[in-house]
Amino acid sequence: MSPSLTYTSRVEIWSKSLKQDFAPDGDLDKRVWRNASWKKFDRDMSGKIRYPQAEVRVASLWTARYVYFAFRCRYVGLNVYEGEDAVKERWELWNRDVVEVFANPQPARVNHYYEFEVAPNNQWIDLEIDKDKTPFNDAKWDSGFEHATRVEASHHLWTCEMRIPVASMGVERLEPGAVWRVNFFRADGPGGDTQRRFMTWCTIPEGKSFHVPTRFGRLRFVP
Repeated sequence: MSPSLTYTSRVEIWSKSLKQDFAPDGDLDKRVWRNASWKKFDRDMSGKIRYPQAEVRVASLWTARYVYFAFRCRYVGLNVYEGEDAVKERWELWNRDVVEVFANPQPARVNHYYEFEVAPNNQWIDLEIDKDKTPFNDAKWDSGFEHATRVEASHHLWTCEMRIPVASMGVERLEPGAVWRVNFFRADGPGGDTQRRFMTWCTIPEGKSFHVPTRFGRLRFVP
């Protein structure tokens, strides 16, 4: 690892093991999520501005073949691409409301990681990221990840589940004790970038882009 690319975040989240796999359906009241290690974030990238009306809770689970992520998102209003086919990958999905996982299963390769995005209406995109290349985001890469969302309008809440095959990221199988680098994000609200809310789990003091891998926290896989 280059000295100029040293990780500077000590934030950590635990991913707890599952006895068996399940298909995502967006329901976070399932028993499997009750004992997960949930983390909350509601601050902008700099960490200075709070958005309690857009609070996010995130958790992770794992089996040998898959890593799972769940998001529970408060909202004021939803900003999505209307009338489009959610089966197809949506380029520039990040210009609407999304939750995002940036995952690096090989932390020594700081600039190489994977991006997964899902919108409240279940539109999606996944990308392989290599910041040593131009362009750095490859949308042709296909992880085959599964995802599902639910919107509870009466509670101003939307939820998301992701199931990502670790083999798609070059991991033969997950084992207890493995540690990845990750960050979690939420883009929320109407209008252009100057009006929208961009929130992160691990703060990015520069506050200009989500793509600062040295700020990724730890994802620790525990029994």
